[in-house]
Amino acid sequence: MTARPEEEIQLDFDRRRRTGLDESIFAQRKSAEQLHVIFETAHARDASLLITRLDRQKYDALAPRWSHQLDYCGVSQSAFFGSCARARGGGVPRVAIVAAGSSDASVAREAQRTLEFSGVAARLFVDVGVAGLWRLTQHLDAISAFPIVIAVAGMDAALPTVLGGLIAGCIIAVPTSVGYGVAAGGHAALHSVLASCAPGIVAVNIDNGYGAACAALRMIGRSALWGEPCRAEVDAQPAG
Repeated sequence: MTARPEEEIQLDFDRRRRTGLDESIFAQRKSAEQLHVIFETAHARDASLLITRLDRQKYDALAPRWSHQLDYCGVSQSAFFGSCARARGGGVPRVAIVAAGSSDASVAREAQRTLEFSGVAARLFVDVGVAGLWRLTQHLDAISAFPIVIAVAGMDAALPTVLGGLIAGCIIAVPTSVGYGVAAGGHAALHSVLASCAPGIVAVNIDNGYGAACAALRMIGRSALWGEPCRAEVDAQPAG
């Protein structure tokens, strides 16, 4: 017997309390019926959702009742659902997102939109890859001012390594599937980042702008506690 859509959906409305990250919906391969159930459930609780990998065709197929409630971005294939979703992401940028080429912009925008949904503004630098190193160096002072930098690059993904040798911020590398032949859909970029000689670079999966933004959000969320004692150390103190 085929499961009904409502039997396949269980939204995690407690995620922000546990992890500091909002519930998000990966729309790729979800049916229109499943998305309908998701929106109906969130609407009933007046909850906001981040939707990722919602392509234009699937967005256009949504019932007007739901599409009118979405703040949709076709470049990043992302959407904000809910009454408070349109009022997020203002203020001073706290993260830099650096994309090697304009072909990487969709992944960079996915990261930016994820941060925006969580109320964190980011500054975007696009088409500053190392093939024309001057394009990067002219922005280097501005980029180095950010404590967290998301570096998005395909082909040989040299950008995160170059940044790793020039700035002090935490670098989150996002290899993309952009490239010819042996680039192999981003696998060469991923291997390049993992083999980087610049110490301290961390990497997420291919084209995973959402994951990079979530890593940045975890860093931001915990940074206020860096001056406090570790919870394990506190718990280990003898009572009395």
